[in-house]
Amino acid sequence: MTTRGVNYGIIAGVDEVALTLLRLLADDAPAAELAAAADRIAVEDPAARDLALRIRSGMDASKRRAAELSALVDVARELASSRDPGRVFDTIVHRARTLVGTDVAYLTLYDPEHGDTFMRATDGSVSAAFQQLRLPLGAGLGGLVAETHKPYWTADYPGDRRFRHTSTIDDAVGEEGLVAICGTPLIVDSSFVGVLFASNRTRRPFSRDEVSLLGSLAALAAVTLVQVRAATETADALAQLSEAHAGVEHAAAAHDRFADIVLSGGDVDAIAAALAELLGVWVVLVDAGGNELASAGTPDRRGLDRLPALTNGRLNRVGDHWAITATAKGESLGALVIGGVDELPPADRRIVERAAVVTALVLLFRRQAAEQSRQAQADVLADALGGTADPAAVADRARLLGHDLPERMVVAVCHGDSGARLPAPVEGRLVLSGRYDGESVLLLDLPSATKAAAEMADLARRTGMTIGVTGPAAWGAELVAAHRQAARLVGTMIRLGRTGQAAAPDDLGLAGLVGADSVDVAAHVTHVLGPLLAYDERRGTDLVTTLAAYFAASQSPTRAAAVLHVHPNTVQQRLDRITALLGERWQHPDRALDLQVALRLRATL
Repeated sequence: MTTRGVNYGIIAGVDEVALTLLRLLADDAPAAELAAAADRIAVEDPAARDLALRIRSGMDASKRRAAELSALVDVARELASSRDPGRVFDTIVHRARTLVGTDVAYLTLYDPEHGDTFMRATDGSVSAAFQQLRLPLGAGLGGLVAETHKPYWTADYPGDRRFRHTSTIDDAVGEEGLVAICGTPLIVDSSFVGVLFASNRTRRPFSRDEVSLLGSLAALAAVTLVQVRAATETADALAQLSEAHAGVEHAAAAHDRFADIVLSGGDVDAIAAALAELLGVWVVLVDAGGNELASAGTPDRRGLDRLPALTNGRLNRVGDHWAITATAKGESLGALVIGGVDELPPADRRIVERAAVVTALVLLFRRQAAEQSRQAQADVLADALGGTADPAAVADRARLLGHDLPERMVVAVCHGDSGARLPAPVEGRLVLSGRYDGESVLLLDLPSATKAAAEMADLARRTGMTIGVTGPAAWGAELVAAHRQAARLVGTMIRLGRTGQAAAPDDLGLAGLVGADSVDVAAHVTHVLGPLLAYDERRGTDLVTTLAAYFAASQSPTRAAAVLHVHPNTVQQRLDRITALLGERWQHPDRALDLQVALRLRATL
C-alpha cells in the first residue's frame, strides 16, 4: 500500500513512521488521507500518529484563520468602496451569513428616540413580519445584546430561558423559523450603534471562533457605518452650500485638509492655520474657560474675553466676529472665533462648522490623552511619596512618561480648588503632579522652596488655595520626608489663618521651624534677616545690632540708645531704615517673635 509515494509495507521502524507522517504533512496531504495513513501505522508508533494529527489540526486552524482574515480584508475593501448606506447594510449582513455559514443574517440599528432597535437589513429572510421587527432593550436575545453591549448566542432560542421572551418577538422568530441565534453589538468609541446577527433554522451550537469572527465583522461594520454617516453628512452639507463647481471643490479641499490633519496627528494649531488659509481670515480658538489655545492670522482680540455662551453648534455673528462652539458628547470644549471679513458665504460657513466638529474631536482626544497621562503621573507620584516602592524603579517609570528627572525637586502640597492653571514659570518646571492623600501635589524643578512659593503666591490668592512648599529634596526617602513636611506646613498655615497663601517653612518663621524634620539654621537666619544683613554689608552699618539691642531693651529706643552709646534720635533713624527694609509689620507680635528667634540663632552660629 502506498500513499504519495510512501510504501507502508517497507516501513522498517519508528523513524520511518515519523518520516512518513512528516512527508505527508510537508505535502499538505488532506486530513482524511493523513488520518488513514496514521491509522495504518499506529501500531508502529501511536505517539507519532497522535502528534501528526495534532499538527494537521493546527495547520487546518491556521488556514481557517488565514481564510477568515482574508475574508475580513475583502469585506473591509468592499465596505470602504461603498458610500451608499443601504448598500453597506446589505453587504454587512450578506458577508456575515456567508462567513459564519448560517441560514439567515440580519442587522438592527439603535433608535435613540424610541429607545429600541429596529430591523435595517436581512439576508436569507423570508418573513415580512420578521423583517419589520423592533426589539425593545432587554427583550429577546437581540434586546439583551443592545442593553448590555455584550454578545450572546444560543443553540435553541425558543427553549432558552436566559432571555426575556415576548409574544411579538417569539411570533416573528417562529414565522422565520429561526432556532439558533448569535448576536454581537456594533460599538464605536463606546457608542452603541446596533446589533449584527447570524442564525440558523435548525439547532446549531456556535463555537467561540464563530462568535469572535462575527464580532470582528461587527466591529468593522460599526466603524464603516459611522464613516458612511459622516461622509453622508458631509456630502449633504456640501450639496447645500452651493451648486457652483468652485464652491464644491473648495469645500472638498477643506474636508480633505482637515481629515489629513487629524489622520497625521495634527493639533488644534494646525486646524486654526488651515482654516485661516482656506478662508483668508484670522482664527482664535479658546477653551471652555476662555483661555486661548491656538491662533492664526492677525487676530483682533478685542471682546474675545466677553464671548456669549453658544450652544447650537452653528456659526453665529458676535459683534465684528463670527463664533461657533466646538462640542463633543453634548459638552462645549471651546469656541472658534473668526474675523477679518465682513461676510462669510454659505459655503465658507459650512467649512467653519466642519472645522468646529474636527476641532472638538481633537480637543476630546487631547483631553482623553491628558487624563490618561495625569492618571499615570498620579500612580508614579503615589509610589514615590508612599515610600514603599523601589525609588530607582519609580524614577524609571517617571522617565518612561517623558520626564527628565532633576537630582532635587521642590514639593508643593495644594489644599483647595486645584483646577486652576499654573503660572507659566511653574508649569514650565513641572516634573510630576497628581493627587495624594486627598491633596494636589506638585514636584517642581526649582532651586528653592522660597522661590516656588513666591511664584505661586498669586495663584493661591486668586483661587483661595493654601500651598505649602518644601525642598528641594532628592528622589527617595528625602522626597517622602519633604512631602510630609509640606503637608504639615499646609496644616500649620490653616491653623494660623494663612489660607489663600503660598509659603515655604522659612516664610512662617518659628511656626515653620517647628514643623520641619530638619532645619538649615544659617539659611533660615538669612531668609529672615537677609535685607538687614545685605544692607549692613553694602553700607558698613550695623542695623542687625541695633535691632537686637532694641528688642533687648523691651522695644524702647531710649534704653537701646543707652546700651549702644548713641543718641535716641540715631536709634529712631535706624529703626525707620529697618521698617523700610522689612516692611511696616515687622513689629507685629508674630513677626517680632520671628525676628528675635533669628537674632538668637545668629548669635549662636
